[in-house]
Amino acid sequence: MDLGDDRRLQRALESWQPSFINWWKELGPEGTIDYDVYLRTAISVEADGWANFGYVKMPEYRWGIFMAPPVEGRTIPFGEHKGKPVWNEVPGEYRASLRRLIVTQGDTEPASVEQQRLLGLTCPSLYDLRNLFQVNVEEGRHLWAMVYLLHAYFGRDGREEAEAMLERHSGDPDKPRILGAFNEKTPDWLSYFMFTFFTDRDGKYQLSSLAESGFDPVARTCQFMLTEEAHHMFIGTTGIMRVVTRTCEIMKELGTNDPQKVREAGGIDLPTLQKYINFHFSVSVDLFGQEVSTNAANYYTAGLKGRYHESEIEDDHELNNDSYGVTMLKDNKIVQIDENALLAVNERLRDDYVEDCQLGVDRWNKVMKRYKNGFQFKLPHRGFHRAIGFFAGVKVSPDGKVISEADWTKNSDDWLPSDEDRNFVLSLMTKPIVEPGKFANWVAPPSRGIDGHPLDFNYVRFN
Repeated sequence: MDLGDDRRLQRALESWQPSFINWWKELGPEGTIDYDVYLRTAISVEADGWANFGYVKMPEYRWGIFMAPPVEGRTIPFGEHKGKPVWNEVPGEYRASLRRLIVTQGDTEPASVEQQRLLGLTCPSLYDLRNLFQVNVEEGRHLWAMVYLLHAYFGRDGREEAEAMLERHSGDPDKPRILGAFNEKTPDWLSYFMFTFFTDRDGKYQLSSLAESGFDPVARTCQFMLTEEAHHMFIGTTGIMRVVTRTCEIMKELGTNDPQKVREAGGIDLPTLQKYINFHFSVSVDLFGQEVSTNAANYYTAGLKGRYHESEIEDDHELNNDSYGVTMLKDNKIVQIDENALLAVNERLRDDYVEDCQLGVDRWNKVMKRYKNGFQFKLPHRGFHRAIGFFAGVKVSPDGKVISEADWTKNSDDWLPSDEDRNFVLSLMTKPIVEPGKFANWVAPPSRGIDGHPLDFNYVRFN
C-alpha cells in the first residue's frame, strides 16, 4: 500500500510503530536484535516482488502492508447481498462485526511470535533457525496488515484495538490472547512443527474464508497473507516428516521398534509423536468454534466471512434452505444430524480442515511404510480433548468412543503428552546447533536448502 496520499493514516501508523518495535524487542525472538538473517521480504504483490531474499536484521525487516490487486467489477459472492458490488467502505450496520473479525485474526499474529520467542535458543540447525525467524517476521507483518485495516477504516475504535493487540500477551493470566490455542506454550521444536502444521493450517482456512469477504479491503489483505501462510505450513509438514524419518532411521539402525531404545538413542519414538499429534490437532480443531453457530451464520448472511473456496461450492450461496451434516452428542452417543447449513458454516470449514490435515498424516505414514515398521499415525476423533462446542468437557477416546471420567484418567497419559514425555522431548533440545550444515540427532536434514543454497549455507549470522 502507498500511504503517501493519506497523511492522516500515515501519521497514525507511525505513532503505532514505536509500540510495535518495543513489543518486538521485549517479546519477539530472544536475543536476536543484531542477527543478520537470510530472509524473504515482500516488496510488491507481483509474482517477482513478494519473495526477495537477502540478509536483514529482523527489527529492520520491511513491515509492508500488501493487498492483492483489486478485481474490477467484483461482486459480493454470498449471503443476502450476493451479486451486489463489494464494499470499499465499512457498512455501518456491520461495523462491529467486521471489527471483531479483524481483531480476532490480528490477535493471533503477535501471539504466535510470543509463543515461539525462546525457540531459537535450542534450534536443531541454522536452516531451522532461519525458517523460524521467517515465520516470526511474517506474523509480525500480518499484524501490521490487520492494524492497517483497523486504523484505515475504524477510527478511534480501531486505534484502541490496535494498541490492545500489543497489550494482550500469550498465556498472560490477566490479559491473555483471545483464542485458547494461542495461550498454549510452544516450549520445544516438536511442538513448533506441530503448531505450524495444525494451528497455522487453521489460519489458512480462516484467512481463506475472510478472503471471500464482501468488504474488499479485508478480502484483498487476506488473499495476500495466504501466500506467506503456505510457507508456515510447509515448515510444519516437512518438519514432522523429518522427525519421523530420523526416528525410522534410528529404528532401522538399532533393529528394534522399542520406543525406550529409540529414546535412549536420542530419537523421538513414534508413540510420543502420535500423542503430540493428538494434542495439537484437538487444540486446533477448537479454533473453528461452535459446531452450530449463529455468529457464523450472521457473518455469512451479511457477506462478511464465507466458506473455503466459496465459488467452487455448487449451491445458491445463500443457504436459507440447505442442510449440512454436523457431528454431535446425543444420548451419550456420537451421531451426525442434518442441521441448517447457515448454522453449520463453522462445521463445514472444520470438515475441510480435517480432510487437509489427513493429507499430511498420509505423507508421514508413507515414510513409515517405506521403512516397513508397521506403525501408522491417525488423527484422533474430532470430539477428543475438546474445550469448545458439543464435545467440550466430554470424555471421548481418540477412536471416537464416549468414555467415563475414570477411563479417561486411566488412559490419558497414553493419548496425550505426559509431563515425562514433554521433559524427554525438552531434554533433546538443550543447546542450539549453529554450525552450518549440522543438524540435531533427532531430526533428519531437509531434502534441499533455501533459495537454491546448500544446506551448509550460513543462513543466520550472529555478529
